[in-house]
Amino acid sequence: MSYVRWWTLALLFFATTINYLDRIVLSVLAPVIRQDIHMPEKVYGYVTAAFSFAYMIGFLGAGKFIDHFGTRIGYAVAITWWTIAAACHALARSALSLGFWRAMLGLGEAGNFPAAIKAVAEWFPKKDRALATGIFNAGTNVAAMIGPPVLVWMNAHFGWRGCFFITASLGFVWLALWLLTYRPPDRHPRVTPAELAYIRSDPDEAREPDIGWKAALRYRETWGFALAKFLTDPVWWFYLWWLPLYLTDIRHLTLAQTGWALPVVYLMADVGSVGGGWISGFLIRRGWPLSKARKTAMAISAFAMPIAATAAFMPNAVLAIAMVSLATASHQGWSANLFTTVSDVFPKRAVASVVGIGGCAGALGGVLFSSIIPGYIISAFGYKPVIVTLGFFHMTALLIVHRLMGRMQKIQSV
Repeated sequence: MSYVRWWTLALLFFATTINYLDRIVLSVLAPVIRQDIHMPEKVYGYVTAAFSFAYMIGFLGAGKFIDHFGTRIGYAVAITWWTIAAACHALARSALSLGFWRAMLGLGEAGNFPAAIKAVAEWFPKKDRALATGIFNAGTNVAAMIGPPVLVWMNAHFGWRGCFFITASLGFVWLALWLLTYRPPDRHPRVTPAELAYIRSDPDEAREPDIGWKAALRYRETWGFALAKFLTDPVWWFYLWWLPLYLTDIRHLTLAQTGWALPVVYLMADVGSVGGGWISGFLIRRGWPLSKARKTAMAISAFAMPIAATAAFMPNAVLAIAMVSLATASHQGWSANLFTTVSDVFPKRAVASVVGIGGCAGALGGVLFSSIIPGYIISAFGYKPVIVTLGFFHMTALLIVHRLMGRMQKIQSV
């Protein structure tokens, strides 16, 4: 037995880490950037909305592009695009130009998750996919965990513009490793017959129908996944965009204190991401039906979110950070399982397309519920109404998944 699939998973993990590291430079250094580029709350909301809107548009084409050209080429094109866009943030001289480069970043970064989920479906059997997804998805949290203190240090030595150049350079290092080492399992020179047999051990995937982007829209499972993303992605994005400002403006933490508080929040998100994927895999190995195992893991996460929303009422910053940590951990546990439902239900050739459709819906939710609407509500009423409302989105999404995705059985015909 060879173990090339774990090297592939490591590449997916590092790509996702770089993806989110490029994304969070703006939010972590927002207090500093606002001093250089005038951005009140509403304008900051528009700038983040530019990313979210472009991310939404990018998902529509990214999934189809990756399914057509394959994971190797699709991922390479995506990371090249977003790396160049990330570096160009340093050229911004106004909120308008900053918003433009945020949009370009969003277009490129839309390719990350369709490519990564497709790669997991190609390299892992069902019983391992949620754990594998949780591991590579933990890259989002590692970036958010190590990023703030490192970015604060780099800002002190190189300025905020230098931070964008430095983080963007990591993308080209990953690109070289990807092109040199990645091949599909059946064409990889280091994969043994035993590992290939293990990867292909799911009997219901032996003969899969050819489902295209348009055909996927006819299935209610696609809409179940998409609506769940529409409701729950904005919760994560809200904390990603607004938490540094919340800790600075409401909890009165300094930039240095925020730089050390955020790693605690996203360390717990790492635990949730890997733990959420492990739970459903553990239940499947214990003989639980796949649908029941996935939904149980998702329910644990969903019912923790209203508890986490009490962060808005905590009397001090430490307790607020603890509750926000519960929110990020719960969301990532939810996300690891929700992403995996696509490869549970759809053939591998359609996975990136369906993830792209769901990602588009999630980005639309992000535009509305984590950028534009919060910008107005926070300016008028503060953070509490937004945090409390978002605390119930996952429970609503769980009901939708249960209704539209049903038993999560593999689609066998078009």
